Amino acid sequence: MIRSGEEQTGAVYERRVCKNASDYQYMKVGLEFEAPGFRLNDASFKQMIVSALRGLHGEIGAALPVDVLKFEEQSLTAILRVRGSDLVKLWSALTLSAFYKDKKCAFRVIQVAA
Repeated sequence: MIRSGEEQTGAVYERRVCKNASDYQYMKVGLEFEAPGFRLNDASFKQMIVSALRGLHGEIGAALPVDVLKFEEQSLTAILRVRGSDLVKLWSALTLSAFYKDKKCAFRVIQVAA
């Protein structure tokens, strides 16, 4: 009798499925303000991300390791690196962030990759 995955030679094959083998996820995000012409530097952009995490997930959320790998001041876009297990927390915090210094704004997730 031959079982599934077994051949006549006796070799056994095993199928493994990994949801995500990568430790980190990379997000390309953009920041849009209701009033045109608003500018930020990279430090203020990072502070906005930390504030968004703190607002939704508390001090534990603010402590999540999020790296701003590249920031473009002209377009207010950035590439962020976050652990795969923290991607949903970051994404939800950015989505629900709506103000910066009493100015309406919104983060737009442009791309996500492993």
